Amino acid sequence: MRDDIQSIDTIAFDDGPYPRGRIGFICVANAGLTEGEMARMAPPGVGLSFTHMPMRTECTVESLAGMEADLDATLAAFLPARSDIDVLCYNCTAGSFVIGEGRISAKLSAHASGATATTLLSGVRAALDALGAETISLGTAYTADINDLERRYFETAGIGIAALSGLGLMTDVEMNRVSPGYLRDFAISLDRPEADAIFLSCGALRSLDIVEEVEAATGKPVICSNQASFWHCLRLAGIEDRIGGFGQLFRCA
Repeated sequence: MRDDIQSIDTIAFDDGPYPRGRIGFICVANAGLTEGEMARMAPPGVGLSFTHMPMRTECTVESLAGMEADLDATLAAFLPARSDIDVLCYNCTAGSFVIGEGRISAKLSAHASGATATTLLSGVRAALDALGAETISLGTAYTADINDLERRYFETAGIGIAALSGLGLMTDVEMNRVSPGYLRDFAISLDRPEADAIFLSCGALRSLDIVEEVEAATGKPVICSNQASFWHCLRLAGIEDRIGGFGQLFRCA
């Protein structure tokens, strides 16, 4: 019996499962949260791809800076298999300001000339601009030395800090396990009259779960790392869907 092979001319093709675009994320290897949160926010027709960078278990200024040495190798292994990436994002908040947005974006662009390169922190800045926030209350997962660098980053960018508090955590396992209820109360405690918005910094915190609750309690927009990053990547891909359940940011143009 001969195999019956269809003629290629008779097969019906369409634009594939992700006709609206594909976003690629470079994540910290032990973060363990990004994939699920991005998938929750993804509208139909948008594809997601992920790769992971090694980092020592403890989150320190030194370990964050050390990720830069592995970035070229990570990109070289990831991108040849993913030539359809429209937007490529380095998805580590603290890594973005420790290494530097410009240095990271230059490496991303060198490896993926057809994709728009960005960082999570660039997404946060774009989110603050979209919300008209000039002064923020800042809550982080980090220790004091990392917080000092983040404060300096925002103040250099012209963004005022009304309040700053960190959880002092050093591993992503701990960060992942902070309960949403605790994060809700932590975020609300940071609100100050002069703050235009509240930012919960670190993609390893389950902040996405409590954005709407904190906004309802404070009357102010709340952004968190993965939410701001994904919103910005969608906008860079030309996708401007308004998506409910993830805060005021996703109702912005």
